Parts: sequence; C-alpha cells; structure tokens
Amino acid sequence: MIERIAALRAEAEAAIAAASATAELEELRVRYLGRKAELPNVLRGVGQLPPEQRGPTGKAANQARQALEALIGARGEQLAAGELESKLATDAVDVTLPGSPPQPVGRLHLLTATRREIEDVFLGLGFKIAEGPEVETVYYNFDALNHAPTHPARGRLDTFYVSEDVLLRTHTSPMQIRAMQAEPPPLYVIVPGRVYRRDSDATHTPQFHQIEGLAVDDDITLADLKGTLLAFARAIFGPDREVRLRPHFFPFTEPSVEVDVSCFNCKGGALRDGSRCPVCKGTQWLEILGSGMVDPNVFAHVAEHGYDPEKVQGFAFGMGIERIAMLKHAIPDLRLFYDNDVRFLEQFG
Repeated sequence: MIERIAALRAEAEAAIAAASATAELEELRVRYLGRKAELPNVLRGVGQLPPEQRGPTGKAANQARQALEALIGARGEQLAAGELESKLATDAVDVTLPGSPPQPVGRLHLLTATRREIEDVFLGLGFKIAEGPEVETVYYNFDALNHAPTHPARGRLDTFYVSEDVLLRTHTSPMQIRAMQAEPPPLYVIVPGRVYRRDSDATHTPQFHQIEGLAVDDDITLADLKGTLLAFARAIFGPDREVRLRPHFFPFTEPSVEVDVSCFNCKGGALRDGSRCPVCKGTQWLEILGSGMVDPNVFAHVAEHGYDPEKVQGFAFGMGIERIAMLKHAIPDLRLFYDNDVRFLEQFG
C-alpha cells in the first residue's frame, strides 16, 4: 500500500507540474484529491488494514495529500498569474471604470478547523471516523455505559429529555456501543459530534463538540492509551509535549484517568519575565481529556457481538473540541466561538 501511495504521489506531482491551465489543474485536484479519488479512499480505509500497517500507511497517505495540496496551491498561483498577464496583454482596459471592491474570503470556523486537525491525527494513527445520532435513547446514553440509576447526569436539571426514554445525547460515548454492535473486534474508532448539557457560563455552553475515541483488541493496555495520547498531544500542541495520567472516575472505564499535557506556553510554570504563565496558571500542566480502560460491564452489553470481557480489552477517551481550541489559542471564554463576531474569527484564518 505504501508503494501505491508513493506511485500515486509521483504520478500526481508530474501531472501537476505539467498542467498548463488553471482549469486543467482543477481537474487534477479532483482526480487525485476529490472525494472519490484513490488517495482519500486509502485514508478512509486505513482502519481496515492489519494493525502493523495502519500507522505507516496513514502517515504516508497524509504526507502525500499535504504535499499535493501545497503543490497544487503553488502551481495554481503560477498559472493564474500567467493567465492574468496574457489577458492584460490582449484585452483593452478602460481605466476610467471604477474598481471592484475587495470581497471577503471565507474560511473554516476555528472549531471546524480544530476538529479536522484532530481527525487527521487519529486517522494517521489507524483510527477510523464514525458518527452517530444526536437524539439518543437512555439505554445507549446511560444504561449500556454503566451509569447507575442514581447518577446525577440522568437528572432533568443536567440533561435535555425529549421523552422518558429519549434525550439529546450528553456525550458522544453512546457510539461506543453502536460501533461495537456494528463491527467485531479489533476496533479503532473516533466519534466527533455535537452534544448537549444544561450548562451556560464562560467555560460551558448548552451545545458543544466532543471527540470520543475507542480502541478494542486482544492485548490493549493502559500503556497503549498513554502512547496514543502522547502522539496526539505532540501533534496538536508541539513535539516537546509530555502527558501525565491522574486517577479519576468515569462510569464506563475502570481504571479511569484524567490526562494532562505539559504546558506549551512556558517552562516551569513561569514566563521569561518571571510572571506566572496565564495558560497553565503556573502549574506546568493542562488538563485536556478524560479516559481509561473500558469497564467489563460495558463489554457485557455487546458480548454477543464478539466482545467477550474475558477475551478483549480496550481503552476509551473523550475530549471537548472547544477545550482543545481554547488551550491551543489561549481563548478565555467559550462563548466567543458562538458570538459570530467576524473580528474574532478572522484571527484564525
């Protein structure tokens, strides 16, 4: 597969370099990077490969895609400039006409850009992407995830209920059960999407975004979880990051851990001028997500689908996309993401 990716990349690079017009270049972009192109399909199929091939194949495919995108952009600028010069040389220009006002250029919202960045990291690690319903049943949202009948999250003051047995999902974790029901192990999947809770302040909104991760195989350990999250943290926050795990409690994992990443804004909790770092508040660590080993009680709900808790193990993690964006860009108030203030959004183009 890596050889095929290399051949595709070489073929595309030669074709892009030989393109003589922007229209031809656009056809090449669709042919090699469009939704039905072979290279994106290789990325989407990484999760189906043997475990030892997923990482190298995902990395090679991502690098090829990024290289081709950069090459198309650079070649497009060259061709557009040449076409403009040719047009100016042949067209008569009425210099008395008023000029066209500059048009604003659209861009991805910061949350969308952050979500795609996170997805790219986990695709490169061999995970695949799954999505599930935002209107869920109590069974998938709570019961199958080992939430006790008296768990506070079940209360109507914390959760939006549509009826007695239907609600707006409070996390993307219900897709753990749905994914295991749909596919036997081994399973490596991430689940991005909107979730809903009755919170509203500077660090909470009634609607926000999460990415859930689930890995199930024969010999998954807590060390695999830490290595996966270390690779993620270094890809998102920088190559010098470290992670630490702290004991915690979540109903659907045992043991459960909170995960911190070393502060990317300072060293030792202080800035060069000696003042306290405003990002980590001088602690040297930033909390980014919750995780742990999948509780056997969760596997019991899908045992008939090949997830015998005596034979398989797994880890799960969940993070808020808004929190990752806030930490990475030092944004103080979650509500800024939803104010639609162009002055704020334009900073992250």
